[in-house]
Amino acid sequence: MGHDISGYNKAREEIAYARFSMGNHNAVLLYSLLEANHYYAGVSGTGKSSIFSVQHFEKALNSYKKLFKTGESLSESDCVSWDQKQILIFIKNCLETAQKEESVEIYFG
Repeated sequence: MGHDISGYNKAREEIAYARFSMGNHNAVLLYSLLEANHYYAGVSGTGKSSIFSVQHFEKALNSYKKLFKTGESLSESDCVSWDQKQILIFIKNCLETAQKEESVEIYFG
């Protein structure tokens, strides 16, 4: 069991992926940043998906910056843990795709 969270573009290609073991509290952090706590089912995600907008990912990235007190020059090398890095990469990849396609589908497995 665990949390497998994937982002898909309009062509249904996976553009972002984050994996957390069932006991990893950082999974809750990603759900929270995405304002998707209702997709959290304890040891895994609910198995459902939803469409998220550009604004949603911009808000998630801003919340990430505040939480980790990072500046505008946000880079993967600034991350102190693997989970922090995978959360940042996930949000940035989703945001980049949403800026091109207006939205991204996120699956919470």
